[in-house]
Amino acid sequence: MAAALELFSRHDAEDVSIDDVAVTAGASRALVYHYFGGKQELYVAALRSAAAELQARLQPQSEGGPLERLAVGLTRYFDFVEEHAAGFAALLRGGPANRAGEIGEIVDGVRQRMLRMITYELGVETPGPALRVTLRSWIASVETAGLDWLEHRDMARGDLERLLVGQVVALLEVAGGHDPEAGTLLSPPALVPDAGAAR
Repeated sequence: MAAALELFSRHDAEDVSIDDVAVTAGASRALVYHYFGGKQELYVAALRSAAAELQARLQPQSEGGPLERLAVGLTRYFDFVEEHAAGFAALLRGGPANRAGEIGEIVDGVRQRMLRMITYELGVETPGPALRVTLRSWIASVETAGLDWLEHRDMARGDLERLLVGQVVALLEVAGGHDPEAGTLLSPPALVPDAGAAR
């Protein structure tokens, strides 16, 4: 599994073969087939492992205001994006698996984890419709930004993280016009923390 995850983090899924995994792991091709059955099963298992690692990084923070804690979570998210670039891209762009099947479930699980983390950091137990739509839209924006950054790398990562924090502030301000709860979530002194300023 470690060998497969390493390969999928450096290469597109379609470019990784069972033989590649076997050689990297120092195991026989037959042994890889014995444990995983085939490339599809190995691909799913590797993405499940990657998703589990990403979700483990999205732990709630205990220090700072809501936006500061979100900024820390965003930094951890982009740490994963940077360390597992091709694996992240494969997770969100698809691959040999059916997006409506197991891979779709894996991706949705990560998104649900992100939504739960964000609502926790904002102190919201059950978001109303306007706030839920707003936060899910921002999560999609973060995913797209990650893919764009991996493709172009023409923006400093810290600047991108600050841009995304600014976006969620703007989105929440708009949502406040539809849901009073959303309008009271942010404290003005900590609207846009300097996430990733050292980068």
